[in-house]
Amino acid sequence: STHTPPPPMLRSLVGSEMCIRDRITIGFLLILMGIAGSFIPIIPGPIAGWFGLFVIYQSSFLNLDYFFLGITFVIAVSVFILDYIIPSIGAKKFGGSRSGVIGSTLGTIIGIIFLGPIGIIIGAFFGAFVGELFKNRSNTRIAFKAAIGTLIGYLGGIFLKLSIAIVFSIKFFK
Repeated sequence: STHTPPPPMLRSLVGSEMCIRDRITIGFLLILMGIAGSFIPIIPGPIAGWFGLFVIYQSSFLNLDYFFLGITFVIAVSVFILDYIIPSIGAKKFGGSRSGVIGSTLGTIIGIIFLGPIGIIIGAFFGAFVGELFKNRSNTRIAFKAAIGTLIGYLGGIFLKLSIAIVFSIKFFK
């Protein structure tokens, strides 16, 4: 497919005065941010990655069309929304609650800070466990089971976001 320049309204979102190198650099950084956002709950990974593709599209560096951008935008937003739903589903399937999901998110952030990448898994699990215990101190078995469910849901969300980030990265480097 041939690249057609975007309409003025879309062009103004990125700035018409930016040079191609700047747009490619910004797009690449946004795609890297999308990969990081697969693991770090604070960063909206799929959305950041999509904006990376959008900025690069503005540079004519990639041969993308509006259809591809539209489909990938819908996918990015859908994955972004699902990322908030999947851990809750995992927690509820295993008897957990919103407290476990919140604990998992906080545990992930604390785990990354103190333990690095391995802290993602350890922090998510212990955060969910503590969150469940905070809600129901008397039943550690239910808290453990809910922590497992939250962790499975959380890891499912990471896998989904990372898959999207990899697709966006492949499109960039292709």
